Amino acid sequence: QVQLVESGGGLVQPGGSLKLTCTSSGGSASTMAWYRQPPGKQREFVAAIFLGGTTKYADSVKGRFTISRDNPTDTVYLQMNFLETEDTAVYYCNAIALATGAPYRGQGTQVTVSS
Repeated sequence: QVQLVESGGGLVQPGGSLKLTCTSSGGSASTMAWYRQPPGKQREFVAAIFLGGTTKYADSVKGRFTISRDNPTDTVYLQMNFLETEDTAVYYCNAIALATGAPYRGQGTQVTVSS
């Protein structure tokens, strides 16, 4: 069973940067992705990276966020630059298990952008 643990969240001022890390254990993942849930809103897609390295981003974060992964350690990162107050949310790491195709999600990490 794949287990995902996020880290790197916190409080940052508008225009600042944060880097989120998601460490996977219990099996390799094919697609890894970040979703977020702003306060009072539904969860939304942020970015995904596929096993071959292809990436996909939500329009709202294009040019500001970068997703990357380290395949040997099944770790995925989300570099967030030029953060805006609208980026405030709980960020969740998601992964698709390579062996079974089952989806997994981490517990989430809070990102707050505020002056």
